[in-house]
Amino acid sequence: MIPPGLALVYYTANNLKCNIIEFMREIVTVLLLAALPISELRGAIPVAMGVYGFDPISSYLLGVVGNLLPVPILLKLLGPATDLLRRSVMLNRVVSWLLARTRARHSVLIARFGAVALVLFVAIPLPATGAWTGALIAHVFGIPFRYAFPLIALGVSLAGVLVTLATLGIIKFFL
Repeated sequence: MIPPGLALVYYTANNLKCNIIEFMREIVTVLLLAALPISELRGAIPVAMGVYGFDPISSYLLGVVGNLLPVPILLKLLGPATDLLRRSVMLNRVVSWLLARTRARHSVLIARFGAVALVLFVAIPLPATGAWTGALIAHVFGIPFRYAFPLIALGVSLAGVLVTLATLGIIKFFL
C-alpha cells in the first residue's frame, strides 16, 4: 500500500516511466524506418512529424542518423557479398553482366560529374534513390569507403532537408 502523501509522487514517477518508454519506442521506430531500404528518410521524417509529433529538427536528425546507420555496413559487405556470388558459375555470369552493363550505361555520367553525381543521386528524394542505392553505386564504380561514406552522408543530409521542408509544406515536389 502506498502512503497517501506519496501517491502523487508514485503516480508521477510511474507515468514518467511509461512516457519515457513510449518516447524511446517512437525514437527507435523512426530510426528503423529511416534505416529500411524502401522508406529511408522519405518515410521516417513525415512519420516522426505527423504521427509522433516530433519537431522538425528532431525529425530531421533522427531521419538522417537512421538512414546512415546501414551505410557503413553496406559499403563494407557489398564487396565480399559480390565475391561470394561470383563463386557460382551461373551467378558469376549474372553478376558480371549486371556490373558491366551498369558501368557501361552510367560511367559517362560518373566520369562527367564525379562525386557530385553520387551526392545528387542520393539527395534526390525519389523512389530507388537514397543511401542504399548510393552504397550500391559506390561499390559498382569502385569508390573507396573513405570517399563514399562522406558523399553519401552529404546526399542524405540534403535529402533530409528537402523531405523536412516538403513535410512542413514549404516546398512541393509535385504540383
